[in-house]
Amino acid sequence: MKMHFCIPVSQQRLDALGSRYVLYSVYLDGFLFCRVRYSQLHGWNEQLRRVFGSSLPPFPPKYYLAMTTAMADERRDQLEQYLQNVTMDPNVLRSDVFIEFLKLVQLNTFDITTKKASLDIFLPNERSIPVEILTSDTAERILEVVSHKIGLCRELLDYFGLFLIRFGKEGKLSVVKKLADFELPYVHLASSEVENCKVGLRKWYMDPSLDSMLMDCKAAVDLLYMQAIQDIAKEWAKPTQAQRQNLEALQKEDNQTKFLELAQEVRHYGYLQLDPCTCDYPEPGSGAVLSVGNNEISCRISLPDGQTQDTIFQMSGVKCWQVTFLGTLLDVDGPQRTLNQNLELRFQYSEDSHWQWFVVYTKQAFLLSSCLKKMISENTVKLAAENPEMQIEVLEQSKSKKYHVQQSQQKDYSSFLSRKSKTKIAKDDCVFGNIKEEDL
Repeated sequence: MKMHFCIPVSQQRLDALGSRYVLYSVYLDGFLFCRVRYSQLHGWNEQLRRVFGSSLPPFPPKYYLAMTTAMADERRDQLEQYLQNVTMDPNVLRSDVFIEFLKLVQLNTFDITTKKASLDIFLPNERSIPVEILTSDTAERILEVVSHKIGLCRELLDYFGLFLIRFGKEGKLSVVKKLADFELPYVHLASSEVENCKVGLRKWYMDPSLDSMLMDCKAAVDLLYMQAIQDIAKEWAKPTQAQRQNLEALQKEDNQTKFLELAQEVRHYGYLQLDPCTCDYPEPGSGAVLSVGNNEISCRISLPDGQTQDTIFQMSGVKCWQVTFLGTLLDVDGPQRTLNQNLELRFQYSEDSHWQWFVVYTKQAFLLSSCLKKMISENTVKLAAENPEMQIEVLEQSKSKKYHVQQSQQKDYSSFLSRKSKTKIAKDDCVFGNIKEEDL
């Protein structure tokens, strides 16, 4: 599936010789990922094309005449679509050409050199493991180093991931984002505007039944056990009083296997809980806490009369969703590093054959979208395993930022939209009339 790349802003700059060029600010999951020139992306595309040929998506063409503002906006959209489309191919994602370029632009953007460093990786029990890394090490590489250090079986790495996490008041846990394999955790910590961020190791699947795939590895069971205890302590998972007493007894015995078997029966076990947010259901401005997992979006909504209402949206009823940036980008010397101040995720849901849009306003909109995609992906794999002859077709639209995953007769759509009419850019940012292609 496509990744949440977007280019909501670009700036006009002068090089050392006084020539003008355009610098594109690329965001991933709402965080500034890098700043690059068209010429850099064009050279990268040429390298990729030598390896992967015509399987790559089309790259925006060069302009040999001066660009108008409309042409510049069109190019920005095309570059955004290219980044979203090129990341759909897992072979491209794993290639050295892909990874090495993105490592370089991340380092250059934040003016960080490659050197040895120590990085603390926090486990679900909130203890940290120090690992010796290079500042240019990717999340995938660091996950491999940590897994080796704790004895986690290499073949189980896909079930875990590195996350940006934050501990707020009274130890409240907040998952900020899932780090992509090619992101540089050290750079993220050095550049993030989110206070008290740490890199945490957590399981990365939304179907609790997948625990069974990890039970033969002691290190994996340890991690699941730690996270289950943490989720219950943080009230992400909600056992009944009887379940809590039984779990506490098993915890005292350190019977991890039995503890995890019972945890499977606990409400919201294995779910990811978002920070409190607002939604438009049952009426605009309603407070809500969302828990996502096991093919559903569970919402606890605060009503005006002080009561709460629990509403569950099954993923089988979700037709599509989109993330939209509602805020402004005021740019003086480069844009802000996060887009999470004003984000909404809206999804279309069918109930009693009636389609309706539900809107959630949350700074974790991209994380929520990633969870929805993960559930779709896991369900697709499960359906394929149960029906070997089922064909799964991935459809793309050349003129839209939406993508489609077709499973049997059901379609799922996801997209990111930046409301450019509300995006403010520095005074000189869109003056492209005197910029020629050789300057880019």
